[in-house]
Amino acid sequence: MLFGYLTYSCGKGFLVLFVISLVAVQHFTYYQELHKWQEMRKELESLIAVQRETQDILQYQMMLLRQKTFDSNKTATANDKTTVYAVTPTFARAVQKAELTRLSQTFRLVPNFHWIVVEDSSERTRLVSKFLEESCLIYTHLAAATPPNYKLGKNDPNWKKPRGVEQRNAALRWLRKNLKSDDNGVVFFADDDNTYSLKLFQEMRKIRKVGVWPVGLVGGLMVEKPICDNATNKVIGFNAAWKPDRPFPIDMAGFAINLKLLLENSHAVFSYDVQSGYQESEILRQIVTRDELEPLADSCTKIYVWHTRTEPPRLNVEQLLIKKGKRSDAGIEV
Repeated sequence: MLFGYLTYSCGKGFLVLFVISLVAVQHFTYYQELHKWQEMRKELESLIAVQRETQDILQYQMMLLRQKTFDSNKTATANDKTTVYAVTPTFARAVQKAELTRLSQTFRLVPNFHWIVVEDSSERTRLVSKFLEESCLIYTHLAAATPPNYKLGKNDPNWKKPRGVEQRNAALRWLRKNLKSDDNGVVFFADDDNTYSLKLFQEMRKIRKVGVWPVGLVGGLMVEKPICDNATNKVIGFNAAWKPDRPFPIDMAGFAINLKLLLENSHAVFSYDVQSGYQESEILRQIVTRDELEPLADSCTKIYVWHTRTEPPRLNVEQLLIKKGKRSDAGIEV
């Protein structure tokens, strides 16, 4: 009986040892596999890190290449003796300096650039004068006040009366008085609330008479643009939704004029005596026909200017301060 018990005990012990050994082997195998996976993970992470580093290097090299291309284009543009004369009407309002600042940062990157800023005022203001002096730009600063009967009322919509007529005509007078027919240039009407790509100014230098291109976010559309015939690269129509029957249904930011053409047609000016939205047509009809328009921006398929508008700031708290004889901007030019 004792022998049988010992046999049983030994058998039971062996079974326990066998189970323990089996579990140990399983654990050992598990840790072996775990170690293997950890090594593989480290190797994979290392490969990913190398890939990311390589990608970063490639991206950096691409950025350098793009910068080099941009610089070479800029140098080529700088060597072009065509000057871009950008005419910007402006008027006193809370966002005026902010708008001009944003605009000037773009214009500083444009070679052979002359900014003609015309204030809607009887005289040049200190704010704009000081701003232009510090802008590092070649500029001309003018003032031309809109007649009282043509000024918009506080609650009038923008389209109710023509805007910028007096200021743009003042710029045209300055150009005709100070420049000669052998000066190379293009004239562009650059409102201070738009957004401009540098590519637009490169395109302008190709203009022989009048160049046209699409404008984004205008006329109730994502894009308002000339329609071109690809075979002839001629403008055959416009996709304007607002007053499409205009002679030239185009935004003020959607064209530029060769300087020689403006000097030759000294009678061509903007007018108060036209329907709302016809200012562009008024100046263009005096110097060019539709058939003579030159489509730019890759046959009018690229957007290089957007008709953005800054939302008027809410200054209700400021008005309460003013009523109390205080100001948040006391001694600070905003």
